[in-house]
Amino acid sequence: MSAEDISVESSSAESSGIEDVSIEALDLGWLTLTSSTLVFIVLGLTLAAFIWGRFRYDLVALAALLGSVMLGLVPAESAFTGFGHPAVITVAAVLVLSRGFERSGVVDIIANQVLKVGENLLLQLLVLVGTIVLLSGIMNNVGALALLLPVAMRLAREHNTSPSLLLMPLAFGSLLGGLTTLIGTPPNIIISSYRRDVTGEAFSMFSFSPVGIAVALAGLAFIVLIGWRLTPKRSGQASTDEMFDTANYLVELKVGEESKAKGLTLQQLCDELDETIPVLAVVRDDNRRAGYNFHGALEEGDILLLEAGPDELQMLEDKVGLSAIAELEEESEGDPEVNDAEHPASHKDADKAKKKDAAQDQKPVDTEGLQLIEAVVRNDSMMINRSVRQLRLNHQFGLHLVAVARDGGRLKQRLRDIRFKNGDVLLLQGSENELSDSLASLGCLPLASRELHLGQPRKLAISIAIFALAIVAMLFDLLPAAVAMSTAALISLLIGVLPLREGYQAIDGPVIVLLAAMIPVGEALETSGGADLIANALLGFGSDWPVVVTMIVLFLLSMLLSNVVNNAAAALLMAPIAVSLANGFDVSLDPFLMVVAVSASCAFLTPIGHQSNTLVLGPGGYRFGDYWKLGLPLSLVVLVVAIPMILLVWPL
Repeated sequence: MSAEDISVESSSAESSGIEDVSIEALDLGWLTLTSSTLVFIVLGLTLAAFIWGRFRYDLVALAALLGSVMLGLVPAESAFTGFGHPAVITVAAVLVLSRGFERSGVVDIIANQVLKVGENLLLQLLVLVGTIVLLSGIMNNVGALALLLPVAMRLAREHNTSPSLLLMPLAFGSLLGGLTTLIGTPPNIIISSYRRDVTGEAFSMFSFSPVGIAVALAGLAFIVLIGWRLTPKRSGQASTDEMFDTANYLVELKVGEESKAKGLTLQQLCDELDETIPVLAVVRDDNRRAGYNFHGALEEGDILLLEAGPDELQMLEDKVGLSAIAELEEESEGDPEVNDAEHPASHKDADKAKKKDAAQDQKPVDTEGLQLIEAVVRNDSMMINRSVRQLRLNHQFGLHLVAVARDGGRLKQRLRDIRFKNGDVLLLQGSENELSDSLASLGCLPLASRELHLGQPRKLAISIAIFALAIVAMLFDLLPAAVAMSTAALISLLIGVLPLREGYQAIDGPVIVLLAAMIPVGEALETSGGADLIANALLGFGSDWPVVVTMIVLFLLSMLLSNVVNNAAAALLMAPIAVSLANGFDVSLDPFLMVVAVSASCAFLTPIGHQSNTLVLGPGGYRFGDYWKLGLPLSLVVLVVAIPMILLVWPL
C-alpha cells in the first residue's frame, strides 16, 4: 500500500524541520545540556506529571510541547503540525463514526440480544466480553464500553450477579478488541502513521488482525475460563438502593405554620440554608411534583421529600423550621406550646439524638416516578475537580445531585463540598426528556435507568453502508485511512445519522490535544538522538542474547508505561525507540513496531492506564489494587501469545 493511499499529506520528522533545531546544546555557563539530555528532562517531567495526575493529561502534553519549543527542541513553526497529522484526524473521525453507530441503533440491537443469555455466569462473560471484542475492532474501544456498560449492569441486576465479576472483564475485553484493526485503538493508528513516515508505507486496515485476533481470542478464553475468578466479588453494588442506601437517607419534612420556609421557592430555600440539599419532590394536597419541576412558593402543610442526614436535619429545623413528620406526630402527643427556647440544654441534646435516630430509622420512602438515574463520571468530564455549585447543576443542566459513590461506597460528606473525580458514580434526578442531553454535556455515562432504544431502520442501514464503503476504499487503496474515515463521518453528519452537535461532542478533545501535542515531542526524541541512546543501551544489554529477548524487554517497558500514562502517549514515545532498535540489529522494523502497538494497549494493571478501566472503577466497586490481580496474568498471556505471533507474521 502506497504512502499516499494511507494518509493525508503531513510533515514527517525529516520534512518538518525538527532536525534543524536551532541549538545543539543549552549552555548555562557552569552546565552544558545536550539536546538529547533536554529531551529526557522534558519527558521525565511529563511522565511525572502524568503519574501525579494533578493536571489533566492534555494540559500536561501541551505544556511539554510548549516547553520543547522554548528549549529549541521543536521549531516554533512546526509546533502545531500535530493537529493536522493523519493519526489525529483518523482518531477524531473514528470517534464520530462510533457515536453514529450508537445513535443509529446498530449496537442497541446487539445489546438487546446480550440480555437474553440467562443466569449462567460463564455464558454471560462469554457473550459480554466476546461482543465487546468484536465491537472494539470496528469502533473506538471506549465508545464500545460506554454502550455495553449499562447492559452489563442491567444483566447483573436481573440475575442477581455481582457486577464486579462482569465489569473488569468487560473493560479488559474492550482493550483486547482494539488490537484487531487499524481503527480499533489510537496506538494502532499512531504506529501505522509512524511507519509511513519512516518507510513511506503505512500498515493497512487489517495488518494488525492476525496478531490482534490471536491475542484477543487467547485473552477472551483466559478471562472467561480462569480470569474472572481473580476479580473481587463485591456485594451490594447491583442496584441504586443498595449502592447508595437511598431509602435510609430520604426523609419527609413538613412546612409548619411558623416555618421560615413558608413562602420560599426551592432555590430560595437552598440560598437560605447555604447548602445543596436536593429536594426530590414536593407533596401538596396528596399530589406529588418532582423537585426539579416545582417552581412555586412553599405553603403551610407542604411535605418535602429530600435527601438529608442527621446533621442536615438539625440544620433544616434550626434555619428554616422544617421538621421530620415522625417527629411532629411525636410532639403533638405532648404540649404543643413548648418550644426550643424553653428547653434546657440537656433536652436539646436529647432532641438532637431523637432526630439522629429518626434519620437512621426512617422507613423507606416511595421514590417511584422521581426519575432517579445513576451515571459514572468519565475521564474527559467537565465535572472533574469541580463542585456542584461551580457546575450549577440545577440551573444550567436541570439536575439534582442526590448522592455520590466512590470506590464502591457512598460518600458521607456534604454534597456541596464534594469535588468530583473520574469514576465517581452519581445518583441524579432530572427530567426524563433532558437527562440524556445533560449527561452528555457533562461527560457522564448513564448506568442504572438507561433503556435500550432501537434506532431507525433506514438510518441503521445507511450507517452500516457508509462504514462498509469507507473500509472498502481503504482496502483497495482508493483513499487514505484519514480521508476515508473523515469522508464517512462527514456523510453521516450530512444525512442526519448523527446531529452536528453530537458529532462535535463525540470528538474527545483531551485525547486530540494529547496526540497533537505529543507527536512533535516524540519526533524530538528521535531527532535529538535520545531514542538512539535508549536503543543503544538496550542493544548493549541484549548483545549476548537473541533479538527476541530485546523484543520482550521492549514489550515490558511499553506495557508498564501504558499503565501510568495514556496509551497513545506510550505509543508515541516508544515508536522511535523501536525503530532505533530494529536499525541497531539490522532487522525489519515491522516486528518491533508491532510489539509497541500490542503492548501499548495492554494497560491491565491500574485503573488509570486507560479510560475503560476508569469507567468501571465506581460501578464495579473496585479498588486501585484490584486491577493487577487479573491484569498481571492477562498481560503475561498476551506477551506469551503476541511475541511468537509477531515473529510468525512479521519475521525479522
